[in-house]
Amino acid sequence: MLDQIARHSGMDMSIKVKGDLHVDEHHTIEDTAIALGEALNKALGDKRGIERYGFVLPMDDCLCTVAIDFGGRPWLVWDAEFRREKIGDMPTEMFLHFFKSLSDNARMNLFIRAEGENEHHKIEGIFKALARAIRQAVKRDPLHFTLPSTKGTL
Repeated sequence: MLDQIARHSGMDMSIKVKGDLHVDEHHTIEDTAIALGEALNKALGDKRGIERYGFVLPMDDCLCTVAIDFGGRPWLVWDAEFRREKIGDMPTEMFLHFFKSLSDNARMNLFIRAEGENEHHKIEGIFKALARAIRQAVKRDPLHFTLPSTKGTL
């Protein structure tokens, strides 16, 4: 699913993870989201010239909405339920935690909603919609190289 973020956001991303999988996957997944969030926050700098907001994505039988705001105030709204314990090797309970850690460390407001029947399609749709939201939000506005805020700071 991290490959979906890289491909659909247009980011050049390489992640190498070494974790305590002999215990369980919790800290490895959490730390990956923290590192990715910190990298996004650092890469955006003062955010001057970005569009700031960014996606609704259909995925076969599912509809996934990811709305994003790189306004500097982390928040997560999670409206996605899974009936399976795992998707692939990842426990479904970890998806919420992954996105919470990501939003906190990227300092972004993140609204995620997924509806549909196929559990794999829902989570794949969420990751793709996140990537497209990032792509849209970090896009430079060639007409306005200003801070996208009326407060003067993000």
